[in-house]
Amino acid sequence: MNTISRRHFLKLVGASTAMAASPTLLKAQTATPPQVVVVGGGFAGATVAKYLRLWRNGDVAVTLVDANPAHTSCILSNLVLNNALSLSQITFNYAILQQKYGVTTVQGQATGIDGGKLLLEDGRSLDYDRLILAPGIDFDFGKIGVQDPANVLHAWKAGPQTTELQQQLKTMPTGGTFVLTIPPAPYRCPPGPYERACLVADYLKKHKPGSKVIVLDANPKIIAEEHTFTKAFNETHRGYVEYHPGVVITAVNAGARSITYSENGEQKTLLASVLNVLPPQKAGAIAFDLGLVPTGQNWASINPLSYESTLVSGIHVIGDSQGTGQPKSGHIANAEAKVCADAILRAFAGEDPDPAPTTNSACYSPITADTASWLTAVFAYNPSTGAMEVVPESFGEAPSATQDNYERMFDWADNLFADTFA
Repeated sequence: MNTISRRHFLKLVGASTAMAASPTLLKAQTATPPQVVVVGGGFAGATVAKYLRLWRNGDVAVTLVDANPAHTSCILSNLVLNNALSLSQITFNYAILQQKYGVTTVQGQATGIDGGKLLLEDGRSLDYDRLILAPGIDFDFGKIGVQDPANVLHAWKAGPQTTELQQQLKTMPTGGTFVLTIPPAPYRCPPGPYERACLVADYLKKHKPGSKVIVLDANPKIIAEEHTFTKAFNETHRGYVEYHPGVVITAVNAGARSITYSENGEQKTLLASVLNVLPPQKAGAIAFDLGLVPTGQNWASINPLSYESTLVSGIHVIGDSQGTGQPKSGHIANAEAKVCADAILRAFAGEDPDPAPTTNSACYSPITADTASWLTAVFAYNPSTGAMEVVPESFGEAPSATQDNYERMFDWADNLFADTFA
């Protein structure tokens, strides 16, 4: 296991925010401000909209389009399940982006483009010089034989399903079974499913003794914080978590709460008291609709120096839908957004993008109701491969889950929330 000191970790956590102190130097203002339209108001979209305005001193028109009036954070959303937080505490509207930074916000569903116009479902259109897509993830239900997608309880897009999962957990019978599936990587928030298994197990231990969490993981092993979660499953939550790696889901009947899967060549079926299925994931639908995803792939192909599509010029993809190999999480989406904003402002000034961008992925994972661990890594552009790669000495996880880490988790999240939405 690679570990780094807490002081070093906290320094790395601030890396993406620190980028805000170094805005691009721009040439003379133009008579007509360039128009940038951003689709998606999560950590990637809200951040890029904010920093385009902040770094250009207002001399760029930015419109943020989202189907919802506010964003509910997936970060910390697992804490809603054990009643540590409410959804309202992790829901952020766009008022400050409008009032403080002058971002125009439009509630609507983007459906396509026509020349330099973004088309909305209600018939409106928005002109743009650059289009930035941050649509998050979409699900591929067909790959796991889902019979009734509308009934699948995933709660992997925080919101009403988070509340529904919380209620099912609350009313789950004592001695019941909570079945959680983990899709093949990559998926949104690599440690998130293991974190959820831990928090549910901790809740059951206190409120539903004799119950169990069964984790069916499509990956050959725990893919994030392996040391932390192995210890959590085998020691902290021993007897309450049953972990199965290398599982292939073949059929899901959400209504009946049954799941069929193959393990070591043997076909099995489970009936669950609560069935929490995280489907295989892919880029948001609009990335496919606009031809930004190569045939046979699941994520948009982009240039990591600017996040501009390699298939369609003038369109950038940031956050979970991009296909650089960087993890899909809110913290690194915030960092990617700043690289993208800087590159676009340089382009408007007739300059090339920064040839050596870096991003930072960091997160805390609650393990019990009052302890947490952390994970961090810095990514740097490698000109010889054209890829964003982990800086080896930057990668590490917490030596153990502690109460101190749990308290610092909220400081980390509050800083990220503020840097994105305030």
